[in-house]
Amino acid sequence: MSRTTQTPAFYDGHNFTPDQSVGYLMKRVMMSIVYQADKRLCLHDLTTAQWGPLMKLRMQGTATVAELARWSQIDAGAMTRLLDRLEKKGLCTRVRSTEDRRVVMVELTPEGRAAMEHVPEVLAEVMNQHLAGFSKTEWQALLGYLRRMVDTGDALRETG
Repeated sequence: MSRTTQTPAFYDGHNFTPDQSVGYLMKRVMMSIVYQADKRLCLHDLTTAQWGPLMKLRMQGTATVAELARWSQIDAGAMTRLLDRLEKKGLCTRVRSTEDRRVVMVELTPEGRAAMEHVPEVLAEVMNQHLAGFSKTEWQALLGYLRRMVDTGDALRETG
């Protein structure tokens, strides 16, 4: 990111309150989305922790354990434990790479593909319910704002 924009001073530490914080409000929205998704996906015996990496596999076909951990924003050990549970449920399988035996690839099983069949529709429904009252223009603007914040956060992480 090559922006030379000066950091704004929207917040002041002397009168900062969480209820006015973008981060706090985004977290509240995310918690609500996760709650509603979990409520619906428990009917399919899936939790947020489980359908997240399975969704990545559904979109991509295969992924390494490290890729799934990064995408799910958890450490590799936690991902390994989660994959142990998903394999026990028969939803995915780990396969050693034929090019590099140190690399473990993860892929959905037929049961995993079947379990993920309804997830996109459930997520779309939950997201649309949370966007009730937004116009298409407002929704697109919100996506743009959030992407800018993600890009800025990524750039901050890269510069240390």
